[in-house]
Amino acid sequence: MKVFDLRSDTVTKPSPAMRRAMHDAEVGDDVYAEDPTVNRLQEMAAEITGKEAALFVSSGSMGNLIPIFLNCGRGNELLVDSRGHIVQHELASATAIAGSLPIQIPTEKGILAAEQLASRIQPDIYYCARTRMVALENTHNAAGGTYYPLQTLREIGALARSRSLAVHMDGARLFNAVVASGETARAICAEADTVTFCLSKGLGAPVGAVLCGARTFIADARRVRKMLGGGMRQAGIIAAAGVYALTHNLARLAEDHENAKAIARALAGTGWAVVDPREVPTNIVYFRAPGKDAEAVVRALEAKGILGGATGPDQVRLVTHLDVSREDTREIAGILGTVRF
Repeated sequence: MKVFDLRSDTVTKPSPAMRRAMHDAEVGDDVYAEDPTVNRLQEMAAEITGKEAALFVSSGSMGNLIPIFLNCGRGNELLVDSRGHIVQHELASATAIAGSLPIQIPTEKGILAAEQLASRIQPDIYYCARTRMVALENTHNAAGGTYYPLQTLREIGALARSRSLAVHMDGARLFNAVVASGETARAICAEADTVTFCLSKGLGAPVGAVLCGARTFIADARRVRKMLGGGMRQAGIIAAAGVYALTHNLARLAEDHENAKAIARALAGTGWAVVDPREVPTNIVYFRAPGKDAEAVVRALEAKGILGGATGPDQVRLVTHLDVSREDTREIAGILGTVRF
């Protein structure tokens, strides 16, 4: 039986061409900043996002923690969506390691608004923690792959500048937002002081993320990366996969989005799944199965060769990626029509 792994876009495996790029990579000691392939990846990332410099890090979680450590700091607050990856899936590192307090703001679709943020900024009173940072997730995982409109980002940026707040963008799936919105990465990142994007999700690399920001910030970030145990030596072998991904795997994300919508349409036609395909903007599909246990739904799908994940009592998540082709998607849609409870 063929298995379609839709648990996450992190399950992708390097293509033969990506593996060749990794095999052929020129390497050096990156702790000395002497790995030419890492340096190339960092230069590419800075250019794409419009920032002065960039730093290759082992994961998106590290790429989020470092700017919180540096730009928010101990005893201060950061404002973040209540379902944000920073507060839900990073082991409370913002508090445990950076010493910062995440103030969680509920949103309907994971998109914070400037007026919401303004109402949560602490007054300058000696017994209140200072609000120092805004963290935006773009696209938003738990909200179903939603992305920020450019105007909303500009309004948040204007607020942050007026109140001396740093803005960090958790852009783990930044390029899904780029493709879905039709905006450039530079435009999307313009209002953020720091941006992290992952190489190991929709871009198909096996490991790593890149943290982008001002040159002075990145110099400090390199020190914090080392403190966290993230200094890597001949890291060009894995950085080469990132260079390949940024060169070859950006535009094709549109196919993942189309496949996700096709799967959502198939689910909507089953009679047991509830999902609105119009609310699937990128590559993440959340659906409900009212009256059914999500784990039981996951098991039923697995028995048919479709792997997904339970994300609530009756909610399941499916994620498309470059290892799921259009033909695969047609097969998946057909299989979904045969599932019975």
